[in-house]
Amino acid sequence: MRFLLWGSRIFIFLFLFAFALKNTDPVSVRFFFDSVWQAPLILIVLAFFAGGAGLGVMSLLGTVFGLRR
Repeated sequence: MRFLLWGSRIFIFLFLFAFALKNTDPVSVRFFFDSVWQAPLILIVLAFFAGGAGLGVMSLLGTVFGLRR
């Protein structure tokens, strides 16, 4: 069972690593007031994923602290 778990982890890591290597083209994200952020696509995807995960954790903090009482 451990072999299957580690095999799937390695497969997912290699798949995401190959995805990151294929998406290194610079893109620009345009915000309000004519501000532009230029970075490789994979960094932008990672930043927005991390931001979404952070917002999800912060939205659950009230529930977690309410259950502790």
